[in-house]
Amino acid sequence: MSAAGIDEHEGTATERLDMVIIGAGMSGIGAAWYLEHRLPGKTYAILESRESAGGTWDLFRYPGIRSDSDLHTYGYAFKPWTDEKSIADGPAILSYIRETASENGIDRHIRFGHRVVRASWSSEEALWTVEAQRNDTGEPVVLKCSWLFGAAGYYRYEQGYMPDFKGVERFQGQLVHPQHWPEDLDYSGKRVVVIGSGATAVTLVPAMTDRAAHVTMLQRSPSYVVSLPERDWIANLLKRVLPAERAYAITRRKNIWMQRSFYELSQKRPGLVKWLLRKGLEKRLPERYDIDTHFTPSYDPWDQRLCAVPDGDLFASISSGRASVVTDRISTLTEHGILLESGGELEADIIITATGLDLQVLGGVELSVDGAELSLPDQLIYKSAMISEVPNLAFVFGYTNSSWTLKVDLVCDYICRLISFMDRSGYASCVPVNTDPNMPTRPMLDFGAGYVQRAVDRFPRQGTGPWEVKMSYREDLERLRHGALADDVLRFSAVRERPADRSAAPVA
Repeated sequence: MSAAGIDEHEGTATERLDMVIIGAGMSGIGAAWYLEHRLPGKTYAILESRESAGGTWDLFRYPGIRSDSDLHTYGYAFKPWTDEKSIADGPAILSYIRETASENGIDRHIRFGHRVVRASWSSEEALWTVEAQRNDTGEPVVLKCSWLFGAAGYYRYEQGYMPDFKGVERFQGQLVHPQHWPEDLDYSGKRVVVIGSGATAVTLVPAMTDRAAHVTMLQRSPSYVVSLPERDWIANLLKRVLPAERAYAITRRKNIWMQRSFYELSQKRPGLVKWLLRKGLEKRLPERYDIDTHFTPSYDPWDQRLCAVPDGDLFASISSGRASVVTDRISTLTEHGILLESGGELEADIIITATGLDLQVLGGVELSVDGAELSLPDQLIYKSAMISEVPNLAFVFGYTNSSWTLKVDLVCDYICRLISFMDRSGYASCVPVNTDPNMPTRPMLDFGAGYVQRAVDRFPRQGTGPWEVKMSYREDLERLRHGALADDVLRFSAVRERPADRSAAPVA
């Protein structure tokens, strides 16, 4: 698909497109597939700030990197996951994403090394002006498009979250953040301390025991950790007796149902789920292991995301003595390790700070509408797909209690349906408008994880009705795929109206 046209923008050649997608990761490649197949003929470009596709799965290179969701639900709805492993490693997921892009010609539309800096909407033109900067030359690149699709994930790729550890300047060993893993890091025979208790930490600990002298997971407080089979025997059986597409669809529905059922059980009967999780731990950890201290959180299951470990590899590394868990607080870093508030000291040659992500919205892109700078925390999220007062902008944020890509598929399909409806009806733009100033609101990310709470005020908020962020695939399926496109919230325009004119009645 070639450009729709060339304009001039302050002396810079400006390309005209139907859509600009920000990010060439899991979400961006998915958005492009839906655009290609649902709206063939639409022109688009994917602007990727890095030099390769894959997003998270290309960025993170630490040992054992893997998904904590099964790939039959984390994978795209349109492309079967055929690997024997259901809980897959990073390289396999990266290959799957890039294969999707290559098979569908999407890779030809990716412009690497293009960092989107700002985007400005003009109601007069019914167009976005997208300003990017090339990494190699520093030159500005300007594009105009009818739709802007934010698929840049939810965290800063440039840096992870690093607490201000007292005494860090004294530590004589290596200090490493998993988001910036050194390619030449040699931990053979080294004493390693991994600070953290989330998905990254529980992945790193067993993965590093193959060469490290010992690996210690130091956590301030425990997380729920559950063992899941690395291979889904039902999925693998179905693949042998059914066509790949059919086997994948059945497995996908099965796993969606299982995820939802377990989440609902956790909400309705948290005590029972705690008991079940503990029984699983008792079977895999050494006798008389202190489960209360190291694996019993103070919150209920799914108040924060559960950490999944394939085939209990973390518990096996603890049972073998190659790894251990310490639950304590850091007093200070020393020359040779970490001094704990309890008075104990952990000696370390390498300290890995698996301390979380630094969240941001839309890749940190500055937005303005008709010359007015937009403050995203003052806006509302509409159907987990758009943002109030922002025309022709798609925004995707996946599930926190299930596989991310389940919502990506639904949002991409919804936006394509919406654009098709607008094309048939002769509309140039649509914008969600909240007409109830007294509607109660709450954070968009209603989730207890520390990395979320640190950045929750950077995101739009949620409210009630279509402004509520659903964490149920079943409910989202109903409203995004089967629900009406026109409602009393979306305002459609065929003319180049100004924001003050958006009081026009919604289209029935």
